[in-house]
Amino acid sequence: MRFEERTAIEAPPERVWRVLSDWERQASWMPDVAWMRLLGSERELGAKLEVKTKVFGVPLATDLVEVTAWEPPRRLAIRHVGVVVGTGEWRLEPADGGTAFVWIEAFRMPPPLLGDAALWLYSPWQRTMLRRSIRNLKRLVEPVT
Repeated sequence: MRFEERTAIEAPPERVWRVLSDWERQASWMPDVAWMRLLGSERELGAKLEVKTKVFGVPLATDLVEVTAWEPPRRLAIRHVGVVVGTGEWRLEPADGGTAFVWIEAFRMPPPLLGDAALWLYSPWQRTMLRRSIRNLKRLVEPVT
């Protein structure tokens, strides 16, 4: 299953990056994350995190993620390991005084076929959670008008 969301954010990439890379704060703007805990002292490339994910609003799955790309303030990528396996990536590019933001998630859930069917059924909810997360992110970084 692959999701890709794009938006314009009225804030410079550096400001957006500060929020994205603040691991402990992610649960405050990502509605499908109950909590996130850094495992070890590494916070950048190679960092490992434990994430309690909400499924339909209920904290159910604890997954591990590992940071596989760290290119401030342009690109941050992770590998999902756990109930779902796959990758996630945030891309930020300067654009018209703000940031062109892209969020890509690509993952699978074992066992094959049954996991794919479960993800397909869950995909409308997942897309809604991605869009809500982006709206929340924008509220955190864009100037109040």
